[in-house]
Amino acid sequence: MNFSCSSCHKTYTIPDGKLPSTKKLAFPCPDCGHRIELNLGDNASGDAATAEKTSVAAAPTSAPADDQQTAEELKKRILSNLSGLPSIPQIVFKAHEIMEDPNSSTSKVAELIETDQAIAAKVLKMANSAYYGMSGKVSSIQHAAVVLGDKALGELITLAGTSSLLGNKLYGYAMDSGELWRHSMTVAFGSKIMAQRHMPQLENDAFSVGLIHDVGKLVLDRPVLNRKSLFDEFMAAGDKTFLSAENRILGFDHAEIGYDICRQWQIPDTLAKAILYHHRPSAAADDDLVSIVSMADTIANMAAAMSMVGHIQSGIDAVMYMVDDTVMERLALGEKDLGVVMEAALDAVEKIMLEIAPS
Repeated sequence: MNFSCSSCHKTYTIPDGKLPSTKKLAFPCPDCGHRIELNLGDNASGDAATAEKTSVAAAPTSAPADDQQTAEELKKRILSNLSGLPSIPQIVFKAHEIMEDPNSSTSKVAELIETDQAIAAKVLKMANSAYYGMSGKVSSIQHAAVVLGDKALGELITLAGTSSLLGNKLYGYAMDSGELWRHSMTVAFGSKIMAQRHMPQLENDAFSVGLIHDVGKLVLDRPVLNRKSLFDEFMAAGDKTFLSAENRILGFDHAEIGYDICRQWQIPDTLAKAILYHHRPSAAADDDLVSIVSMADTIANMAAAMSMVGHIQSGIDAVMYMVDDTVMERLALGEKDLGVVMEAALDAVEKIMLEIAPS
C-alpha cells in the first residue's frame, strides 16, 4: 500500500501482506509531523477478512499439552527462576542514590564508577560520542563528571549498566541481537526529551524507565518460543498485536511481568508502575511518568513501522499501538511535536551507537 502525507506530500509504502484489516491508523508524518490517518478496512478482500475472523475465533487459548500451567503458576515459575537473567548492576542503583543525595558530589559518583572497569569503559566510550558533543575530548571518568554534569553522567551509568542486559537476541520475539537495546534507547531518549519540555523534574526517571520498559520480554522470550505455534496462529489475523497474543495465550503480558521483575529488583514503585502501564496509560491517567514513557514507546514503534530505524519490532505490529489522544493532551503535545521528538530520539541513538554496542 502506498500513501502520502497531505501536508508535505512525501510518499511511504507498507507491504500489502502486512497490512491489518478493519483498522484505523493514525501517526505523525516522520518528515513534517503532520497527522496521517489511514482507514485500512477496505484493503482486505471479503474472503480474506472472513478467513482472518475465523482464525481468531479458532485460536487456541491454552498452552501446549506439555505445559498446561495456569497464568499464575507460569508467572510464579518465571519469577522464581530469574537467576539466568542478568540483573542491572548494583553500581547503577548506588550511583543514583549518591546523585539524589544533596550533600553528595559528582566526584563521589565518578569514584564509584571507577571501581567497575567494565562499566567505566562503556561510560567513557559513550561520553566521547557525538551525542554529548565531546568526541575524543573526555580522558577519564573524573573528567566526564566535570564536563558533562550530574544528569548526563546518570544517563551514561544507566546506559552502560543495561547494555548487556538488553543486548541479546530474543528468539521468541524474533528480535536480533541489539534490536531490543536500540528500541529501548529510542524510548529512553524520547522520554527524556518530552520530560525536559514539560516536566523537567521527571527527566532522570523518564530516561531510566524508558530504557528498561520492555525488560519483561527478556523473561517471556522462552515461554513465547515454547508456544510459537499458538502465537503464529493467533497472529495470522493481521489486526492483532503481539501484546494481545501474550495476554490471550500466557494470561499476562510483558509489561505485567516487567513490573513484577522491577519489584524484585527493588526498583521504586513509581518507576515500576510506568513499566506496568506503558501500553495502557489510560489505566493510570493521573501519572505523568506513565504518560511520558507510553508516548515515547508509541513514537519508537511508529518510527520502526515507517522503516526509519530498521526492525525495532517485527512487521506492521509496531504501528498497531495507536496514539493516545488523552496522553497527547496531558503532555501538551501537538501532531508536529511527535515528529520532532521522534527525530531527536533517533538522532541521539545513532550517535550513541557509533561509539558502543551491547556486549
